[in-house]
Amino acid sequence: MSSDEDLLEALLAGEHRALARVISKIENRSPGYRDLVSELYAHTGEADVIGITGSPGAGKSTLVDKLAETYRDRGETVGVIAIDPSSPFTGGAVLGDRIRMASTVGDMDVFVRSMSARGTLGGLSTATADAVKAMDAFGKEKIIIETVGAGQNEIDIVRTADTVAVLVPPGSGDDIQTLKAGILEIADVFVVNKADRPGSDRTVQELRDMIQLGGGGIGGGGGHHSQEVIDAHDDWDGETDDEGETAGWTTPIVETVATKAEGVDDLISEFANHRTYLVDSGEHAEQVRGRYAEEIRTLLREDVHALLEDRLADRGGIDDLAESVRRGETDPYSIAGELLDPVEDCLDELETNGENG
Repeated sequence: MSSDEDLLEALLAGEHRALARVISKIENRSPGYRDLVSELYAHTGEADVIGITGSPGAGKSTLVDKLAETYRDRGETVGVIAIDPSSPFTGGAVLGDRIRMASTVGDMDVFVRSMSARGTLGGLSTATADAVKAMDAFGKEKIIIETVGAGQNEIDIVRTADTVAVLVPPGSGDDIQTLKAGILEIADVFVVNKADRPGSDRTVQELRDMIQLGGGGIGGGGGHHSQEVIDAHDDWDGETDDEGETAGWTTPIVETVATKAEGVDDLISEFANHRTYLVDSGEHAEQVRGRYAEEIRTLLREDVHALLEDRLADRGGIDDLAESVRRGETDPYSIAGELLDPVEDCLDELETNGENG
């Protein structure tokens, strides 16, 4: 039995050290990681994956800590993936924020892993999705992905999550309008954290107004999944509309004071409501299908890119090709076509053989 097979067996047997090693292998793109991840798929699909994002200073780490603690009190196992900004010295994750996640230290059923952002959007998204699969296969019932801030990186990552909570600090005002066309569109649940501070009521009202203006989804739809605002305080209860179709998800606003664990139970209830909605409406299956489609596209892009890089090297490297363009001997479009022709020919040959077979 190979070392990777041993590692997989140990992970499936519930050994946290094996889980840590598998995630390291995934994050570092170590030799054999793809075969390892391929084996994980057959053991996934049971975990509830929650994304926590929002502007810096909104209290994400503290809230994640309290969520993990509350889930553990309920007897559920938890995995946390914290996406950290890269260290400028080592490229690794900066672990300062993890200090605030102290409530579950020593509890082996809460596995916390920091992953470095490293400034690579697609690569991080893929690594995060693969790390989620490792935790899912391990048997973690709740997997929480916490991101560093508000931006495209976070939007890409939380697509791995089934439910996305966006934290908004009180008194955000103009910040809410600034974020409107971006990260707020992906929210399944809004969380006004630090709700004991001045301005929280106004922030809740501004969010509610924005949701109402958004109609069938904030910013005109196209968010994390379909949203339909009925009342910001009503739970989704599986009702159907006049045409007999399942009504969309009501986007709730939950007020929390994470430092005191206030509102955490309410937030967990909304997560549970959303999970029920996804399953009952059929959106969860659609969500998973879309996620796998994007994974296939990403892997194809990575592999084709690697193949083309090899062909570029065979042709003397991209600098030589660029120099030939500079001298007027050719152009980028012609070079791209010449490099892709063998790939297209190979695909055509495979298709022909498949039809004849």
